[in-house]
Amino acid sequence: MNHKVSSWIKWLSYLREVPVESRSSDINPHLQVSLIKNRFQLSTEKSIYSFDDLYRNFYRAFGQIELPQSGSKVLVLGLGLASIPYMLEKQFRKDYRYTAVEIDEVVIELASRYTLPRIDSNVQIVHADAEVFVETDQSRYDLIIVDLFLEDVIPPYFNTVEGNEALGTLRAEGGTILYNRLYRTGLDKVGTEDFYYSVFKIVYPEGEALDVGGNWILKA
Repeated sequence: MNHKVSSWIKWLSYLREVPVESRSSDINPHLQVSLIKNRFQLSTEKSIYSFDDLYRNFYRAFGQIELPQSGSKVLVLGLGLASIPYMLEKQFRKDYRYTAVEIDEVVIELASRYTLPRIDSNVQIVHADAEVFVETDQSRYDLIIVDLFLEDVIPPYFNTVEGNEALGTLRAEGGTILYNRLYRTGLDKVGTEDFYYSVFKIVYPEGEALDVGGNWILKA
């Protein structure tokens, strides 16, 4: 179902945040969809999960790497409001075949209402735990995007060598992995740097960190 927004609300959103819908789920007790600068944002009490083409962490990262050619297969772990397929199509003019894995059924409903009707790309949504998906999927992807947070916490499996080795088996030859990590507070920085050197670089020796302002996007 496509959510229609009046011209008045769109105009107002350039002046202030306009709440559109609040939901809750067993996984995310507070989910808020707002319109800001005529973009849909999905947030929780502690985090922004999605923000159309103003989801700057990945927008800046995409601008720093060589993206796969159109027609490539892309795996997105953590759907949010589907900002990643939205910006890759609208801003980077890429036509990819997406598999998007999301554990929260309410988040899937919101993405299906607010963003997916506005894009033409083929997005297959898988309602599943990302850990189970990575352990069982047999496909190979040209671009893998890890954007997994419960509030501001990354699921423990994806902080381990074993989890990242399993993730690497899904990468096609010549493919790219992009991994979103917090890098705001001192605690965030310590945790992300520790993960980068003690896990990510062990699994992906060629890996590098892209500082996108407030977060690191780890690339392998």
